[in-house]
Amino acid sequence: MQHKPRLIVLGAGMVGSVMAGDLAEQYPTTLADRSPDALHKAFAKYPKLQTQVLDVTNQTELRSALKNFDLVLCAVPGALGFQTLKSIIEAGKNVIDISFFPENALELDVLAKERGVTAIVDCGVAPGLDNLILGYYNEQLRVTDFECLVGGLPKVKKWPFCYKAPFSPIDVIEEYTRPARYVENGKLVIREALSDCEYVDFERVGTLEAFNTDGLRSLIYTMPHIPNMKEKTLRYPGHVEYVKALRASGFFNTQKIEVNGSLISPLDFTARLLFEEWKLEEGEEEMTIMRVTVKGENANGQTEEVVYELYDEYCPKTQTASMSRTTGYTATAAANLFLQGLFTEKGVFPPELVGKKEHCFHFVMDYLKERGVVFS
Repeated sequence: MQHKPRLIVLGAGMVGSVMAGDLAEQYPTTLADRSPDALHKAFAKYPKLQTQVLDVTNQTELRSALKNFDLVLCAVPGALGFQTLKSIIEAGKNVIDISFFPENALELDVLAKERGVTAIVDCGVAPGLDNLILGYYNEQLRVTDFECLVGGLPKVKKWPFCYKAPFSPIDVIEEYTRPARYVENGKLVIREALSDCEYVDFERVGTLEAFNTDGLRSLIYTMPHIPNMKEKTLRYPGHVEYVKALRASGFFNTQKIEVNGSLISPLDFTARLLFEEWKLEEGEEEMTIMRVTVKGENANGQTEEVVYELYDEYCPKTQTASMSRTTGYTATAAANLFLQGLFTEKGVFPPELVGKKEHCFHFVMDYLKERGVVFS
């Protein structure tokens, strides 16, 4: 009798634990994290899980932990993402990755091919689903324009930031400090994050502000033929002004300063304060809003515009945050794609290179729909 594939999810945060819980319904799944508390909490919610205390920064420990698994899902914080992904590939393990790291994952493509590994990266909501949609329509149209507007927001606005983070504040602040790259008239443009702020209306939410963040990532390299590409983050109006004030005042600086004889990094201090302010409480209602617009010429030479809109909210039935659902289920859809033999190419693949295969695109969309994540 064929054995069921064994899976390990690295990172028991809000998204990692949901991914592990979803996969454990079908496969023997282990959730690993260095925090016994996080593992205990996840196990209480998903009793089918196995758990394992593991520090991914310890290379020896990580290699040894991965030995008995057929597929790895990586949901570690961004700062640890690239090195962890590299270690997984070096260990010859297939991997689905959602850790939002600043480095370019495509640099590991040669290594993945050498080790005979399939690595699907950036596999969340955005980057992730927007890439998948673009990859699919890039096969149907001569695409001229791509835009993704996306944000996760609390339902209840609490002054001053009107924001709650489903992941660590450090990763959110990274979006506010990393220079934003977009493509205009075929040229790469680099602007300050939070720039070009504009108001955009959404049916069920009202007016939000959209601003530049560095969300195109792999698309800059995989879709160089598309002359206009942009990704913007969404927040409630007013948020950007407060964040800009913090940034301009030096609260995001990493250079340590002396305070009463102690050396302290302003960024660490800010993240510590904002952790309480931005923490999404257990059961707190939040939503994910995304609008993806693809424009191009069809085979008849006519201009076509396709708009995908996503409105998803906290699910009281499963007690799952929307950002965990939309990000996590995209990753578990990709895991099932691989496990069912629907995508088996070797190398590093961002979602646009998966979405170009029609059956892969529809598989992921149907998988999400089954879990109540539905595009209009």
